[in-house]
Amino acid sequence: MVSTEVLLQAQLELYHHAMAYVKSAVLRAAVDLRIPDAIHRCGGAATLSDIATEISVQPTKVSHLRRLMCALTILGIFLAGQGHNGEATDVHYKLTSVSRLLLEGSSCTQSPIVCVLVDPLSLTALCSIGEWFTDERASALTLFEVAHGCTREEMTVKKGTRGMFNVGMISDSRLLMETVIKDHRNIFEGVSTLVDAGGAHGATAEAIAKAFPHIKCTVLDLPHAIVGAPAIGNVEFVAGDLFEYVPPADVVLLKWVLCLWQDEDAVKVLPRCKEAITSRDARGKVIIVDVVIDFGMSQDDVLLRETRVLFDVQMMRVDGGERDEQQWRKIFLEAGFRDYKITPMLGFRSIVEV
Repeated sequence: MVSTEVLLQAQLELYHHAMAYVKSAVLRAAVDLRIPDAIHRCGGAATLSDIATEISVQPTKVSHLRRLMCALTILGIFLAGQGHNGEATDVHYKLTSVSRLLLEGSSCTQSPIVCVLVDPLSLTALCSIGEWFTDERASALTLFEVAHGCTREEMTVKKGTRGMFNVGMISDSRLLMETVIKDHRNIFEGVSTLVDAGGAHGATAEAIAKAFPHIKCTVLDLPHAIVGAPAIGNVEFVAGDLFEYVPPADVVLLKWVLCLWQDEDAVKVLPRCKEAITSRDARGKVIIVDVVIDFGMSQDDVLLRETRVLFDVQMMRVDGGERDEQQWRKIFLEAGFRDYKITPMLGFRSIVEV
């Protein structure tokens, strides 16, 4: 017989998981309202009234803003402390290391990528997983197509959200490359030419070219993906399909690209990259920056483990997926490579040198 205590604890956990999307929604609200910037403008500590004034909240919604701030504080996005009077109306909200990443003025702001990840269209697609798994009419469709009747790319064109997506990827690339160049710059040792395959508007290539002026960088992507790309010194943009051809270079870089495809397509892309490598010594390689689900973490690292598997499920929308080490090894060998090296980064992604 299950005790009442066990039963209610199970219900609590069930509700917690069922309402996890609310966490995403309140985080997106903080970004849309630019609450971190409001607190920053107030000197790093702001009352509810300060925030309401800064973000122009309607008077009838101030009490609801308090509820939003309470949720964001409990989730660790902000800190809350009593002011001098110790009254509820005197609570001062402060930034945390997480909310500092959302400041618009920062060169590495992550607000744009939050808007890409917390997207109603993506949530709707994920809510169709059951139909996608069981309906034979959906067998040849992606999860996104089942939910919306068109591909993600077609929806991007329809909604005009390509710009938002590019800005999100740029924000991610800037923060990521700041870490790579600071802590893992040895991976570019001896390299004189590099192709950033699938690099869109070139934020990754720009960071590499700036840190290593001697490296000539090329960004390869589909024509529509590089439209409007800025002119960047020592970076050339080439319109093309990496399934067909990759320009020659010492290094081919694939940042968050192979996760877009199933193994059979990844195995088609990797030989094109292998053919493009001009140096047969240690500098000639493919560098992959992506998730390795099971690598470099302890059983106790719940946040890292959950983030990685959630990203894997998220990629179902476009019929892509993240991989564990054995899955990566399998596609490397099938693509004709002999060896690889995985370097875990602080965060949820790894650097894979093939």
